Amino acid sequence: MRTKQIISFVFVVAALYDGLLGAIFLVAGSSIFQWYGVTPPNHPGYIKFPAALLIIFALMFAAIARNPSGNRNLIPYGILLKVSYCGAVLFYWLTAGLPDMWKPFCIMDFAFMLVFIWAWAALGNEKSQEE
Repeated sequence: MRTKQIISFVFVVAALYDGLLGAIFLVAGSSIFQWYGVTPPNHPGYIKFPAALLIIFALMFAAIARNPSGNRNLIPYGILLKVSYCGAVLFYWLTAGLPDMWKPFCIMDFAFMLVFIWAWAALGNEKSQEE
């Protein structure tokens, strides 16, 4: 499998992951909190806004999957999304405790972050070899 095909596949998976996660939290966020036994925020907007952002990022990941080289400039935003989430979760996980519901997402996002960094670098190396 060529590098671009692998990168496209990774971003399709990321788009599906974040899109589905965002959609589930958008329509059933309170139920997820209840299922995990976690007190939800005091207003549903605190769940729905981040859920909508995940859907927006999923659309960006789909755009990257369609044209990895042409949309390489978008990859750092995906990396920063994953750094932001993992940073917040890891900080509280290690210092103050954290409900278990957030930990699997952190592990997945950390893996995506590493692959996004690889993809960004790989596409940059490919571009420099073309010049």
